[in-house]
Amino acid sequence: MTDRSSAPSRWSTFLEVLRTERRAHDAPRPLRALTEEFAGGMLALLFPQFAHPSRIGVAGVDDEAAHVEVLLRAAIAPMLPDVERTVTRFLDRLPDVRASLQLDAEAILSGDPAAASLEEVIIAYPGFLATAVHRVAHELYRLDVPLFPRLLSEWSHRETGIDIHPGAVVGASFAIDHGTGVVIGETSIIGDRVRLYQGVTLGAHAVSKKLAHQKRHPTLGNDVVVYANATILGGSTVVGDGSIIGGNVWLTASVPPRSVVQFSSRVEQRPMDDGLEFHI
Repeated sequence: MTDRSSAPSRWSTFLEVLRTERRAHDAPRPLRALTEEFAGGMLALLFPQFAHPSRIGVAGVDDEAAHVEVLLRAAIAPMLPDVERTVTRFLDRLPDVRASLQLDAEAILSGDPAAASLEEVIIAYPGFLATAVHRVAHELYRLDVPLFPRLLSEWSHRETGIDIHPGAVVGASFAIDHGTGVVIGETSIIGDRVRLYQGVTLGAHAVSKKLAHQKRHPTLGNDVVVYANATILGGSTVVGDGSIIGGNVWLTASVPPRSVVQFSSRVEQRPMDDGLEFHI
């Protein structure tokens, strides 16, 4: 007769599995927690408006810099063979990142009558926060750092409701107004002085792993404005310089420079079973 009391229960076996996984993550600290702390530290280093209360003042710059270096090394050490080279190259790019973000803040201020100052834009605007985290994540993406840039973008997504893949290329003086629900796919290319409003999607026609290394998302030229809830799809779709895409537009074809694309109330009936399908 089997003594059931001596056999491990499913619960005790499950706990042992969890213990084993936890041991594997004891060092370094869990990557998700590192990501959140790094994102906050980077914002605090680049802009005093985000400084931690314990690191205010001039001395806080060195403290914040040392803090983010430690976090970055801990986050990427298990993933890359040459950690120090990656850290050095990333840090050397931060002056350009901050200069770009100053232009982004100015673009938001100049285009939004409700914005009273650069201080307000930097500390209170979700579009600026999302752009700031994206520019940091994009530099890590360019350095072929795996996973970590994506986690940074997801932290920003949770904070702002704005989802920008770290692979997206974003030009100078970028402005996201309001921003909730904006989605910018991995292979999107955005020119200079572009402004997006809430709910805009720069997406792909279809989702397939075979397309992983192809351009799937649209290109926006310089000085383009895309109004609320417009959807622009496809890797071959190019919105020409100076164009305006109206609210709620569904765009899957290129438009020439200085185009105005508006939502039409005209209803057209498409053939049955024509296979038309889009994935965002």
